[in-house]
Amino acid sequence: QVQLVESGGGLVQPGGSLRLSCTVSGIDLSMAPVAWYRQTTGTQRELVATILTTGTTRYAGSVRGRFTISRDNAKSKVYLEMNSVKPEDTAAYFCKLYGDTEYWGNGTLVTVSS
Repeated sequence: QVQLVESGGGLVQPGGSLRLSCTVSGIDLSMAPVAWYRQTTGTQRELVATILTTGTTRYAGSVRGRFTISRDNAKSKVYLEMNSVKPEDTAAYFCKLYGDTEYWGNGTLVTVSS
C-alpha cells in the first residue's frame, strides 16, 4: 500500500525559508517521478515542481529560482526547499507520486505572513 505523508508546513514570514518533506512508503521511490502541488481555498491544485527518476527537475514560473525540489531515494523522501517566500505562496502543499496510478498525500499547510 503506497502512502505519502507531507510535513514541515507552518507559519513563516515573507522573505523567509521553509523545507517541506514528503515521506513515501510502500513503493521503491527510485522508480517513480514525484511532484509538489499547492492549493488555496476555492482554486484548483497548481503544479509547483516535479522531479523525475533521473533527477531532472521542472518548476512553475511563479517559484522558479526560489524553490528547489530534491529527492533522497535511500530515505524515501522528497523535499521542497522554499526560499524568499511571499504571501502568495500561502497554500496547502501536496506531494503526488506517479506509479501504476497517481498517489497523493494529505497535505501540509504553509502560511506566509508577518
